[in-house]
Amino acid sequence: MTPTLVRQHLPHAGSAARVDLCARARDWSEIQERMLVPLYEAVYERVEVGPGTRLLGLGCGSGLALLMAASRGAAVTGVESASPDRLTLARQRLTPEAWDTRARAGARLVEGSPGDAADPEAPAYTLVTAFEPIGCLAGDSEGLGGTLAAATPLAERGAPVVLAGWGPPERCATTSVLRVATKLADPLRSTGSWRPALRDDLEEVAQRAGLRPDGSGRVACPFGYADVDSAVRGLLSTGLFDAAINATDQVQVDKELTEALHPHQRRDGTVWMPNVFRYLIARVP
Repeated sequence: MTPTLVRQHLPHAGSAARVDLCARARDWSEIQERMLVPLYEAVYERVEVGPGTRLLGLGCGSGLALLMAASRGAAVTGVESASPDRLTLARQRLTPEAWDTRARAGARLVEGSPGDAADPEAPAYTLVTAFEPIGCLAGDSEGLGGTLAAATPLAERGAPVVLAGWGPPERCATTSVLRVATKLADPLRSTGSWRPALRDDLEEVAQRAGLRPDGSGRVACPFGYADVDSAVRGLLSTGLFDAAINATDQVQVDKELTEALHPHQRRDGTVWMPNVFRYLIARVP
């Protein structure tokens, strides 16, 4: 879980008018995105991201994963098409003025498709990442397949392509909360409604994109929040509840989401939900 896990999937025009996208992007950046830091760290360690890495981040959002790769010395390029507001925040994080080393100042951020990040004069990318977790919205893997098909020609032969997704529902405490989205969005029967992750979601996407699976892993990514209000804002920022908001209204979704979070609230008021995420490493043929 893009939470996207984690991003702003807005399959219906009505929901766009009912959501403050700028505030949503900031909630993602300030509350939710950090929940995936263990995933980013595990992947970067496994594929040995460092000064020789040229990374293309698909769906880069507000840029935290790019920032972490750049701190290891990687040259990073981020592509974002779904949320211009998140990309604005990424630019604030990755502008040259924010860096204290010359190597980090070369980050590129592109609004659009992977093709818009092509640079015929630059070397091929050595790593492609798609960290937004798939397998939690019906139809989300189809969109990723097309993005991968456009991105892989920009990478060198044999380069790793990393896909991420939610782990088994029984290993993710947040599953019980996300079911609120399904319950409220069912009348729409839309491709934007939440569904439990399936075991082979990542492998199927990789194979459709012509990539060769070459290893996988699981990472504990607990969701922890200061209070219920922060948890509601963080989870809404993933976009996983947008179809539910469109089917009912914001007040109803907030109410039921708050109720679903109560079992995960601790005595000090904080909210804690252990989760497991998967990643797949595939290779460019």
